[in-house]
Amino acid sequence: MIGILSDSHDNLPAVRRAVRFFKETECRLVIHAGDFVAPFAAKELAEAGCPVKAVFGNCDGERAGLTAAIEPFGTIRDAPLEFTCGGLRAAIVHLDASAAALSARQKYDVVIFGHTHKPEVRRSGKTLLVNPGETGGWISGTSTVALFDPKTGRAEIVPI
Repeated sequence: MIGILSDSHDNLPAVRRAVRFFKETECRLVIHAGDFVAPFAAKELAEAGCPVKAVFGNCDGERAGLTAAIEPFGTIRDAPLEFTCGGLRAAIVHLDASAAALSARQKYDVVIFGHTHKPEVRRSGKTLLVNPGETGGWISGTSTVALFDPKTGRAEIVPI
C-alpha cells in the first residue's frame, strides 16, 4: 500500500493521525502532494517508517528547510516528481491544472495531486487521478488521506 496526503498546512495532530494510519496499514511508501507549510510538520513523516516522496506546494515557502527536514528519509522537489512503483508509471504534482495536463498525455498510470482540498479519485482515460483532499482539515473540517494499491491500481479516500 501507498499512503497519500496533501495540504496538511501545519496541522500536527492531523499529520500524526495520518502517519499512525499509514503505519497501521503497513504502507511501504508515503506521498505528500504539497503544502506542508513548515519543516516541523514535514519531520513528522519520518515516523511512518518508510520512504517519503513529496513535491512543493504553493504554500511551501521554506523550501531549504523542508528539503533538510525530509532528506534523511525521503525526497522533496518541484513538481512533477515522476517515479515507477510496482511497474506503474506515476507522477506527483500539487496543482490540479498540472494533474489535468499530465493525465491528458496518457503517459502515467496514476497522477497524484492536491491543492483543491477536495478528495477525489477518478479516471481520465487510462490515468487514475488521486487527490487525497486536505489532511489539515482547516477548510472542510474533515481530515482525509488516500490509500493506493499499486497491485490493483485502485485508490480510496479515508477520513482520519
